[in-house]
Amino acid sequence: MNSGTWRPTASWDVLKQRADMLRHIRTFFAERDVLEVETPLLAQAGVTDVHLHNATTQLRGPGMPAPTTFYLQTSPEYAMKRLLAAGSGSIYQISKVVRDDEISSRHNPEFTMLEWYRPGFSDRELMAESEALVRSLLNCPAAEYLTYQEAFIRTLNIDPLSDEGVAALRQRLVADGYDGAVDETDSAETVLQLAMSVYVEPTIGRERPCFVTHFPANQAALARLNKDDPRVSHRFELFYQGLELANGFWELTDPKQQQQRFESDNQERRLRGLPEQPVDQYFLAALKAGLPDCAGIAMGFDRMLMLKVKAQHIHEVLTFPIERA
Repeated sequence: MNSGTWRPTASWDVLKQRADMLRHIRTFFAERDVLEVETPLLAQAGVTDVHLHNATTQLRGPGMPAPTTFYLQTSPEYAMKRLLAAGSGSIYQISKVVRDDEISSRHNPEFTMLEWYRPGFSDRELMAESEALVRSLLNCPAAEYLTYQEAFIRTLNIDPLSDEGVAALRQRLVADGYDGAVDETDSAETVLQLAMSVYVEPTIGRERPCFVTHFPANQAALARLNKDDPRVSHRFELFYQGLELANGFWELTDPKQQQQRFESDNQERRLRGLPEQPVDQYFLAALKAGLPDCAGIAMGFDRMLMLKVKAQHIHEVLTFPIERA
C-alpha cells in the first residue's frame, strides 16, 4: 500500500454530482407518490441464478443460537416483494448490494442499486417511467425499443429464438475464439448470453438509450412468460453508450412457477459444478400469500453517474472501490 491509497478515487465535484443525482431521484419518486423503503442487506438465503454469486458472512455473536451463515444480497428484490405482498403499494429503494463477481472498469463487487416496483403497471408502462427518469437525469434523446429477436437479426441476421439460430451462434462464437467460454454441452441460454454481450450489446444504444424487450423464455429470470408467444418473456434491459443500465420484469406472481425456476437453477448449478443455493422460503411464502400484479426494475446507480460525468472507469464515481475498501 502506498501513501496515497487512503484517499477517495472520486473527485469532490463528482461526489457532489452523486449527491445531486440522489436528490433528483428521491424528488422524482416523491412526486409520483412512490414510497422509499429499506430492506436488509443480510438474509438467510441468496439467489439461485447461475450467473449471480452471493458473498456470505457468518454471525456467531451473543443471541445467535448457533453460528449462522447469512448471504449479502445481490438485489433487494425478494425483500421488496415481501413488502408488496404485505400491501406496501408502489415502493423504491436505493441500496448497497454485493456480488462476488468480476472487477473491471464497469464492475465493483459492492455497488449502489436503484430498484422500484409499480403495482398495476405492465412492463411497457414501467419502461416509459424508466425512460422519463433516465432522460431527466442524463438529458439524453428519446429511447429506442427493440425486441431481443430484432436486435439479433439486425446485428447478425440470426434468429435467436430458433434452434438453428442458436446453433449458428454457437458456431460463430467458436470460430471467433470463444471456444473456451462455450462448447457443445452449454445450454442455449449460455450461448445467447455470450452472443448478446459479444456481438449485440456493443452495437445498440450508442446514440440514444435502447430498451431490449421480449427476452427468451430461458432467460425469463423472475418475469412472466408472454401469453401470445411462450418463446419469450416480459423481461427487458436498458442499454446506453456501451453500458447495461437496468433489468426489468413484468413480475411473475405464480409461486409454483417460481419454485420450479429455483429448482431448475439448482439443477443447472449441479451440472456446472457450482454449489446449490438455499431457496428463500420467506419470498415463496409471500408469493403464496399473493403478490400484486406489478412490474419492477433494478437500475445501476453508479453506471448512471458514470454516464452523467462521462467517467471511463467506475472508480471515478466511487469513494473507495474494493481495492481501497
